[in-house]
Parts: sequence; structure tokens; C-alpha cells
Amino acid sequence: METLQILGWIYLGVVVGSLATTVGLSLFQVRAVSDLKATIVDLRLQRELLKKEIFRLTKRGKPAPRKRRNWKKKPVKR
Repeated sequence: METLQILGWIYLGVVVGSLATTVGLSLFQVRAVSDLKATIVDLRLQRELLKKEIFRLTKRGKPAPRKRRNWKKKPVKR
């Protein structure tokens, strides 16, 4: 009878310990996940700003000048 009581306490300790461990690990993971989500948001914002900057720098302000045509010079009459 006493061995059953000891096994019951051991079983109860294992169940309570596993629940406490699960809760403790999840509390630590919540902080890490929120930090990672904040980093993702920051990196997405930075990517959008860099895309706008690249687009702004590659846009031409003035059109390129046209090339001159190579006309043959007419001989000068004297």
C-alpha cells in the first residue's frame, strides 16, 4: 500500500514538473519571439526605404543629349 502512495506522489511530481517546465519555457520563448518579430518589422521597413532610394537614384533627371549626325563636308569651291 505504501509503495502505491509513493508511486502516486512520484507521478504527481512528474506531471506538475512537466507542466511547470512547459509554462516556464513558453514564457521565455514569448520574449524571444517578440524580439524577432520586431526585428522583422524593422528590416522590412529598411528594405522599403532602400528600394525607394534606389529607385530615386536610378531615375534620370534630364534626357540624354542626341548624337550628332556625321555629314560629309562638301568641298569648298574657290
